[in-house]
Amino acid sequence: MNYVSLYNGVKMPQEGFGVFQIPNEECKEVVQNAISTGYRMIDTASSYQNEKAVGEAVQEAIDKGIVKREELFLTTKAYIQEMGYENLKKAFARSLQQLGLDYIDLYLIHMPLGDYYGAWRAMEELYKAGKIRSIGVCNFDGARLMDICYNVNIKPMVNQIERHPHYQRAEDIEVMKKLGVQPEGWAPFAEGMKGMFREPILNEIAAKHGKTAAQVILRWNVQQGVVIIPKSVHKERMEENIAIWDFALDEEDMARMEKLDKNCPSMLDCSRPSEIDRLYNYLNNPVLTSL
Repeated sequence: MNYVSLYNGVKMPQEGFGVFQIPNEECKEVVQNAISTGYRMIDTASSYQNEKAVGEAVQEAIDKGIVKREELFLTTKAYIQEMGYENLKKAFARSLQQLGLDYIDLYLIHMPLGDYYGAWRAMEELYKAGKIRSIGVCNFDGARLMDICYNVNIKPMVNQIERHPHYQRAEDIEVMKKLGVQPEGWAPFAEGMKGMFREPILNEIAAKHGKTAAQVILRWNVQQGVVIIPKSVHKERMEENIAIWDFALDEEDMARMEKLDKNCPSMLDCSRPSEIDRLYNYLNNPVLTSL
């Protein structure tokens, strides 16, 4: 496993495991399988409503001697209704309790919506108090990221964005590099949308290296310095997704993959009013929606 160093010196695994859309009742076993497979970074969020299961799986792995707490990198996120200074403080305490942890390795603002400046002030305080090892944002395009970096005391260490071969975001990645913010890609396969796994280029490159199209996609990301968090509930897919550190794509492979860029999101488009309306209203968690 490779690690990247955030600008504050914290080392972050370059490949982790995401638990979006994994129901709470299934999540514990799935995370246990991920940890036993070798994943050391787990990514959840308050809006996923499975933090408790993640925490239980982590504690059980620690109790069994499979892993030590300091070997794990746990990420969670505060959603739109948890924005604002006071709301964020409450949200963090709630996530910490759900996870059963003393500290969180990475805490993220989930969406570039609501009073995220007020929330960021609270996150800076929690970071300085040692409750969070690193802080960052999600789904900020280059312009929004630059704006927050110019207006806060501690700039984000990570920006987690939708990033896959159909949405390569070269300009946004370049902005992150300029600002010293680590790019992290969610939905690296775009859930197979728009025929991702049927792309002839991907399958030709996969055959060349004796790998799968999914492994090629993940390798393409990490070779560009992007952190990845693939998700699967199937142990054999977990094993496949983590088996990307024994080969490398060459310059021709990388150039061919550039041609797959459709330059538009497959999953999340925060420029559309209908999408913003959906984001504000899709949760059914009364704790979050009542804030």
